[in-house]
Amino acid sequence: MTEPFARVHTRLPEVPAGELFTRIGELCVEIEPQAAEREEAGLFPRELFVLLSKEGLLALPFAAEYGGGAQPFTVYLRVLEELAAAHLTVGLGVSVHTLACHAVAAFGTAEQRAANLPDMLTGGLLGAYCLSETSAGSDAAALTTRAVRAGDEWVIDGVKGWVTHGGAADFYTVLARTGGDGAKGITAFLVPGDSDGLSATEPMQKMGLMGSPTTRLHFDGVRIPDSSRIGAEGQGFSIAMSALDSARLGVAACAIGLARAALDEALAFTTTRRQFGHPVADFQGLRFMLADMATQIEAGRALYLAAAERRDDGADFTKEAAMAKLFCTDTAMQVTTDAVQLLGGVGYTRDFPVERYLREAKVLQIGEGTNQIQRTVIANHLTSGQR
Repeated sequence: MTEPFARVHTRLPEVPAGELFTRIGELCVEIEPQAAEREEAGLFPRELFVLLSKEGLLALPFAAEYGGGAQPFTVYLRVLEELAAAHLTVGLGVSVHTLACHAVAAFGTAEQRAANLPDMLTGGLLGAYCLSETSAGSDAAALTTRAVRAGDEWVIDGVKGWVTHGGAADFYTVLARTGGDGAKGITAFLVPGDSDGLSATEPMQKMGLMGSPTTRLHFDGVRIPDSSRIGAEGQGFSIAMSALDSARLGVAACAIGLARAALDEALAFTTTRRQFGHPVADFQGLRFMLADMATQIEAGRALYLAAAERRDDGADFTKEAAMAKLFCTDTAMQVTTDAVQLLGGVGYTRDFPVERYLREAKVLQIGEGTNQIQRTVIANHLTSGQR
């Protein structure tokens, strides 16, 4: 792999950088050789998430008070990049788990954080996030899943779509309608994965990421106590958007990890494959492709780290997160496409992983807000004077 963590120089208040990054490197050496087989068979590596949790690697950006690693987001994202370079299902899964924990960590009461976060972060639990629906994708405020108050409980009915970890998660952060139409009628809830009336469909048959289960989630009279409501009634949409800003940086980091893996494969192949008496990497046309791939990767990393530094400093980073998600996922798509081209015919076969990387890259341009939505977010900030 290409220079993992070469330029990480941020503060590490709880874990020395060398120790953390060395352990991640060791894990990736174990994870990467199994990735192709797991993806081919559609096997979700649940045991890896238990291991990551118990080692504190699902807790990196959260407060130490609740078992978190108290790491800057810049460090957390470099860890995601490394995990995604080894196996995107794992890197993206950590990002989704972080997204699922965000509501309780950032908007929960002191009692909710104390009761839930330790197990969420280091207790082996896995989370999922339930915002999208069949008719409420990019227009997330149009969701129809409804929660109705019944005394000290809420009863949830509806169907959520595109749930990563659906059926495998131990808890779900759920956005449901409790009031009228639009964003102001939405509330956030924490729903245990074993709740009565909660069921998941069979995983969808996707183009890529077959090892990461994506399902619809059915809520049929699911009852939860009011103590499982996160934030105030009607605050759910703002909670969801706050979580997505950070999640977009997670996707950006994973995209750069995937692009890095594709570049590594292309370099290994083109420097050893010989044609006309020379390694094919000696031919200028191919060398220029490699140079462009490497440049895009470095630029993408710089962009997501710059956005993360704004987050760490407490500055608004919505526009920068959208820029990072847009650029990094477009980079992953271009780099994986070029990697297939550089390998020629064998790049189109399953004998090499670049065809899988290409299939996986596509979904990164869609999830956590399509790249068209990212352009809308960026343009809205620019034209409203929020520069």
